[in-house]
Amino acid sequence: MDWKLELIAIPVTDVDRAKAFYTEKAGFDADHDHAVSDEMRFVQLTPPGSACSIAIGTGITDSKPGSGNAQLVVADIEAARAELVERGAEVSEVQVFPWGSFVFFSDPDGNRWSVQQLPPRD
Repeated sequence: MDWKLELIAIPVTDVDRAKAFYTEKAGFDADHDHAVSDEMRFVQLTPPGSACSIAIGTGITDSKPGSGNAQLVVADIEAARAELVERGAEVSEVQVFPWGSFVFFSDPDGNRWSVQQLPPRD
């Protein structure tokens, strides 16, 4: 049986600000934005090419805004960094480690993201 990770809750303070960041600066697709009730709003966003999405909103998680950590994997870290910079995201320089090349960025609440290009396989 496959166990597929499909949705991760990211805690935010301002849903509209976070949605704008993820769609405009990070390039995620906005899949859903539904006010389920006065206490719950569910926004689902998906990175391009990903089978896993994030959920932001109100009434989604009890975690403290800014406490989220997530990682994306790309084929070309330089191209990924260039796209983030072009979109206006504040992103680190490329850092190279034995386990891959990375850039890092945060959303407006301080949730941290790593973007990794895997090292060549022998």
